[in-house]
Parts: sequence; structure tokens; C-alpha cells
Amino acid sequence: MHRGIRLARTGLITNGLLALIKLLAGVLGHSYALIADAVESVADIFSSLVVWGGLRVASRDADERYPFGYGKAESVSSAIVGLMLIGAALGIAIEAIREILIPHHAPASFTLIVLIVVVAIKETLFRRVLRGAQELGSQAVAADAWHHRSDAITSAAAFVGISIALIGGPGWESADDWAALFASIIILYNGSQIIRPALADLMDQSPEDAVFHAIESAAREVEGVLTTEKLRIRKSGTKYQLELHVQANPELSLHDAHILSGKVKSRIRTAVPRVENVLVHMEPFEGE
Repeated sequence: MHRGIRLARTGLITNGLLALIKLLAGVLGHSYALIADAVESVADIFSSLVVWGGLRVASRDADERYPFGYGKAESVSSAIVGLMLIGAALGIAIEAIREILIPHHAPASFTLIVLIVVVAIKETLFRRVLRGAQELGSQAVAADAWHHRSDAITSAAAFVGISIALIGGPGWESADDWAALFASIIILYNGSQIIRPALADLMDQSPEDAVFHAIESAAREVEGVLTTEKLRIRKSGTKYQLELHVQANPELSLHDAHILSGKVKSRIRTAVPRVENVLVHMEPFEGE
């Protein structure tokens, strides 16, 4: 979790510098696509703050008020980032359409150099943060990574639009604004893709089948476990909470059944480290 916080902090600093550079270049270079890109970077700043805050809350230990921990804060922050992306996309689209309808100057050629640097930085940051998200199993960090990728896409679209405007000459000035409009569609799509898994976690959707198979296999490997059933898993932050019914010899004493359930919990946590809490219901084996 601490690594995720560091990645969010790195993104925050980078986005702040890039937003300032793009805004100044866009204003001085008469490029609305670059200004729209700067707005997207400002949204990135707030998203990194949201992810940072969400991860800090999610890293807290469980207490009496929240006995299952604070992991859901991560999913909430991920959903907020997705909503921010959608809001930024709609705002950029509205302004792009307005700029298309209003004649204006062609963008300056130096803005292309700025965009090349921005794309390189944001794509590198995307790959680094996404790799960290996959290792951590964090939806919020993954959302922050895709926010970086959307920024790289808007910058690339702005580069294409400005290039067309400069090559085409008079009459092609609006190509810059069409690029911003296209970028807004990409951002809107990325925002919706971020929200979907976040809402799934908040609604306690079951994880992929591979997680079920790994947990069931680990439990059945324990000596004394005759079969398992009714496995329920939900995700809270980067961790799994689960319930499992274990059938064993009906003649086991309550003490021995308790010992067996402890072995099952230990084996599951060893096999699947992301499992945080395991509730085992011991039942008498009733045969096939």
C-alpha cells in the first residue's frame, strides 16, 4: 500500500509541472487542444490526490467501527477518479465545439515540441504506475495509471491536430480543436472503464474463477478436509474476505474441528497471500 502512495505522489508532482507547461504553451501558442490537455492534467492532479487519500485510508487497520477494515476506500477513490475523467471529457468536448465554431489563429509550431516531451513522460509514467498497480492488485492505482495514459492520448491527439493545422495552412485552423474533441471521446471511454471495476468491488462482485480454484485447492490439500462448499469471496481494497464451508469427519471433537479450521485458514493465506480474513464453517461430512 505504501508503494501505491509513493506512485500517486510521483504522479501528483509530474502532473503539476506538466499542467503548468502545457497551459503556458497553449495560451502563448494559440492551441486549444494544448489548453484542453492542460485541463486534463489538472484533473490528473486532483485524481492523484484522491487516489493518495484513498490509499492512505485503505491502509488503516480494522477497528471496532470498521471491523472489516477500510479497504473499500480504495474502490471509492477509483470511482471518483473515473467520474472526474468523465467530467473533464465533457468539459473539453463542449469547449472544443465552441472553438470549432469560432474562427481563430493557427497554433504555433513550438507547441509540437512541448507535446512530444509530454507524451514521452506520460507514457513512461503510465507503464510504471500500471506495473505497480498489477503487483499490488490495486484498482485505485490502476485508475491513476490509466489517467496518465489518457493524458498521453490527448497530447498525441493535440500533436496530430496541430500538425494538420500547420501543414494545411489557412482554413485548417480548426484541426487543433477537432483533435481536442477526439481526445475528449477517448477520455470519456477511459473514465467509464475505470468506474466499472470500482463499482463491481463496491457491490462485492466475486473475483475471477482462478481465485476460487486456488482457494478451494488449498483448503482441500489440508489433511482431514473431506470436501468444501459454499465459498464466497469479496474484495476489499487489495485484499480478499471470504467464507468457506468445510466438511470433515462427523466424529471429530469440537476442539479437533477448531484445530482443523485453523489449518485451513493458514493454508489458504499461504497459497493466496491477498486473502486477509477467512471464516470457516465446519460441517459433518455427508458423503456424495
